[in-house]
Amino acid sequence: MRRLATALLVMAISVFGVCVAAPSAAAAPGFTVRDTTIPGDGGTPLRARVVQPTGRGAGPFPLLVLPTPWGTPNLAYVGAAARLAYESGYVVVAYTDRGFFGSGGQIEVAGPQDIADARQVIDWALRNTPADEHRIGMAGMSYGAGISLLTAAADRRVRAVAAMSGWADLGRSIYPNQTVNRQGVEVLLDLAHLTGRPGADLRRMEADYHSDNTPDAVSLTPQRSVATKVAALNANRPAVLMANAFEDSFFAPSQMTDFFGRLTVPKQLMLSPGDHVSQELFGAAGLPNEIWDAVANWFDHYLRGLPTDLGAPVKIRSADGGGWRSFPDWASASTGALGYYLGGPGTAARVPDTAALTTRPATGWRQRIDAGRDTTADSGTAFISGVLQGWLNRPVGVWTPGVNRADAAVWAGPALATGTTVLGVPRLHLTVTPSAPTTSLFAYLYDVDAAGQGALISHQPVTLRDVTPNRPRMVDLVLEPISWDVPAGHHLELVVDTVDPRYRSASRPGSTVTFGSPENDPAWLRVPTG
Repeated sequence: MRRLATALLVMAISVFGVCVAAPSAAAAPGFTVRDTTIPGDGGTPLRARVVQPTGRGAGPFPLLVLPTPWGTPNLAYVGAAARLAYESGYVVVAYTDRGFFGSGGQIEVAGPQDIADARQVIDWALRNTPADEHRIGMAGMSYGAGISLLTAAADRRVRAVAAMSGWADLGRSIYPNQTVNRQGVEVLLDLAHLTGRPGADLRRMEADYHSDNTPDAVSLTPQRSVATKVAALNANRPAVLMANAFEDSFFAPSQMTDFFGRLTVPKQLMLSPGDHVSQELFGAAGLPNEIWDAVANWFDHYLRGLPTDLGAPVKIRSADGGGWRSFPDWASASTGALGYYLGGPGTAARVPDTAALTTRPATGWRQRIDAGRDTTADSGTAFISGVLQGWLNRPVGVWTPGVNRADAAVWAGPALATGTTVLGVPRLHLTVTPSAPTTSLFAYLYDVDAAGQGALISHQPVTLRDVTPNRPRMVDLVLEPISWDVPAGHHLELVVDTVDPRYRSASRPGSTVTFGSPENDPAWLRVPTG
């Protein structure tokens, strides 16, 4: 309670931009807050809030630069910045990205000008605050996380980064497996028009999106993706902390786990339940928060040289609750697997027209479904569903017997004798024969109780584009990383259909998809455990 009261006081003081310090001792720690305008790339004015420590001597002090999330002003970090200055003695500069709110210029979508802006903010802080040029860090949520990582790859002065709800591959975020993340893209576009001034590249991306020319839209994303700059980041060797949610609607976690594995710098990955920025949001306001606590510890260790216990390189909290688990790396999280073959229709009697997940190859069968029609199985609503999962442990659910078997293929596994943690990346391999040249498929993995009520564990879209109709083709689909505790007595079910409201489906009504399992290439599902 005392910590919460202190956090609320610090947050309130930082909002009004005054100085706080203990009145009885001039040397007692405190901080000052001032709003200013910093010239960015080409002189573009960037609105900024500068928080400086007081009562700690003349400095120099470690510097933290915080670019804002998409569609937010620098007040987004009002409480966190004040706490970092007050409790740990950082100079903190939070600035509004170009194109948004009171900053000048146009929205560049983490383009070269955004990175140049961040470097200019660092330059300004070194000239105008008691900041230490040898102890510079960057942190951010969402858009600010992406800009922070990209800046660290471009500027070796950045010695530590904390990226929360960020991205590694922007194209993969908006166009996973050639399937448009419709709800995610439209939310970001709406926010851009509501809070800022879209630049030429964003307007081009938007035009391509609305004309269903997504491949051209994503052609602009590689230079905006730190996944293409791993060599530069590794060469600069900043310490990188990444915290992401399993259900992130905008930046799915698979791109972050893949990127994390390619880093050779000091690094840490935190994965927890929730959606985009939901787990760190209150910490940005200055309230007690385990993600921002980890951020503070990270900077204390790498910028202040404190012997802070950072814990293991990988920390995971199951999406359906529980405490943190620690691992030496992402690969070590999975220690086993449930291996299933996909059986044909009629091989499981419990639910009519539900096939079985078997332990022996089941080949020679074929199952056809109608495409272009939605079912009750879906991935939920962007942001809302993930927040409900993270905050209230309310998963995206479906009553699996109610999934229309004419429009979806369903496979059920046996009841699990003991509680099992699904931990890692589920993988699906099957043969499909679409009757149309372009078809979208959506795979869902459910935790299902004895009554047939399913909770969504993981999912993944894929769109088969410009294929030869009525010709079989293999599909290997990697579902999103997850940690999920399945109780004893529950079983796993796999559902594959052709429409999901979160995505832009390319499935044509009236077409079909036929699933099969050739004798020389059985269909299978591998579910990692830990």
